[in-house]
Amino acid sequence: MNLETRFRQLPSVDKLLSEEHIKKLCQVFPRELVLDLIHQRLEEIRRSISQGESPPSLEEIVDSIESETRALESSPLQPVVNATGVILHTNLGRAPLSLETIEAMNQVSNCYSNLEFDLDRGRRGSRQVHIEHLLCQLTGAEAALVVNNNASGVLLALSALARGKEVIVSRGQAIEIGGGFRIPEVLRQSGAKLVEVGTTNCTYLTDYEQAITPRTKALLRVHSSNFKIIGFTQGVTLEELVELGQRHNLPVLDDLGSGCFIDTTKFGLEPEPRVQDSVSAGAALVFFSGDKLLGGPQAGIIVGKQELIDKLKRHPLARAARIDKVRLAGLVATLLHYLKGEALDKIPVLRLIAMPLTEIERRAERWLQLLGSPALIIPGESVVGGGSLPASSLPTRLVVIKLKAEAKVHDLARKLRQHRPPIIGRVEKNSLILDPRCVLPEEEESVTQALRLLFPSTHLDQTKEADTIS
Repeated sequence: MNLETRFRQLPSVDKLLSEEHIKKLCQVFPRELVLDLIHQRLEEIRRSISQGESPPSLEEIVDSIESETRALESSPLQPVVNATGVILHTNLGRAPLSLETIEAMNQVSNCYSNLEFDLDRGRRGSRQVHIEHLLCQLTGAEAALVVNNNASGVLLALSALARGKEVIVSRGQAIEIGGGFRIPEVLRQSGAKLVEVGTTNCTYLTDYEQAITPRTKALLRVHSSNFKIIGFTQGVTLEELVELGQRHNLPVLDDLGSGCFIDTTKFGLEPEPRVQDSVSAGAALVFFSGDKLLGGPQAGIIVGKQELIDKLKRHPLARAARIDKVRLAGLVATLLHYLKGEALDKIPVLRLIAMPLTEIERRAERWLQLLGSPALIIPGESVVGGGSLPASSLPTRLVVIKLKAEAKVHDLARKLRQHRPPIIGRVEKNSLILDPRCVLPEEEESVTQALRLLFPSTHLDQTKEADTIS
C-alpha cells in the first residue's frame, strides 16, 4: 500500500466530529478545544504514516482523542506517599505542611485579604508587615524580608549591595547546591565579582584579609548544605569572619541554605547551623529556605541589619522575587508553631525526624504481616535530605521485599506508583525497600491498603515462592 493510499484511509475532521464519543466531549469541553485536539492528533498520525507506520483504526483515533481530552481534567500534580528513606525529598515536594499551615493558606485563597492594605490607616501597606516582626522575634534580627525562594534572596542581596564590586568567598564554598544553582553563577548574574580565596579544603582568615581591596563590598559564607569535606581541613568561623568584616567595615552575608531553628543534636544528628546563632554572631544578612528543615511552604527568608534589609526592599528585584499571599500566610502559620513551642508536635518534617525507633519498628512489623515471606525487616538509616545534614542519618527499620528477578522488583515498584495515592520506595538490585520513618502516621493506611491489594494472600501462605508474585 503506497503512502497516498494510507493517507486516504484517515477519517476527515467532520467524520470524527460526528462520532458519538466526540459529540459527548463537545458537550463538556469547548468545541474549539476538541477541534484543535483532533487536528493535532491527525497531524501526528500523518507524521507516523510518513515514517512507514500503518494508520490506526477509526476507533483507535477516537479513543486517543477522548483520552487526551479527558486527561486535561485531571491535574498531573498529585499527592504521593514518601517511603524512600529521604525525609526532605526535593523530587517529592520537600516539606509536607502542618494542618494549621494548610488552613491558613486556604483562608486567604478563597477571598480577598489585607495583603497590601493597612486596615488601621485605610491605605496601601506592605505584605512584609505580616511576617517581619515574627521573624525578628524568632531570630533576634533587626529586620526581615521574605521572597520567592532562597536563590532569589541571595541574588537580590548581591544585586542590591555588590553590583560592579567584589565579594569574597572561600573556594571550598563556591558550590553547586542542586538544580544548577551555583554560587559563582549567581554572583555573575548579580553583577558582583567573585573573589575566591583559600583552597578547596583549607581556608584561613589571612586569606580573606589579604584579598580585601577598596572594591570589596562583602564577605560571603555559604553553608555546604549537601556535602561535607573530611580529613585535612581548615575553615574560618562565622565569628572570626564577622570580626574581620567589622575591622574593614564590610558586611558578612551568611547563606545557610536549608535554615534551621532547632537543635538537631537532640535527635542524634550533627549540628545544623541555626538562624538565630548566625544573627547573634553578627552576620549582617542571613539567608535560608522556608520549605526545608523549617517545614513550611517554599520561601526565601532574609533576616539581618535594618539598613541592609531596607536597601533590599527598595531594589527593583524585590518586586520580581516577592512571595505570593498564599505562601506568605502558610509561612506565618509555620513560624507560629515555633513561637508557641509546638513545632515538634505540629510540623510534619520535625515529627518524622523525632519519631522514636520503637514506633518505626511497630509500623514495620505491621507491614511485614501483610507481605509475608517475600519480605523481611532490617536495620537501616534515613537521611534528612533537602540540602541539610549530609553526613548525618537517623536509625530506622527498613521493610525489604526480595524477589528473584530484578524485572519483577521494578514491576512491583511500578504497581505501587500506580496506586492512589502513589507509594514511592527505592529499588536496590533485586529488592524493593520501604522506609516507615518517611511515612506520616496519617498516610499509613494508604500503605497497608496497597500492600493488601498487591499481596492478597502472601501473609496467609508463607511458603509461596517470592518470584511468583503478580
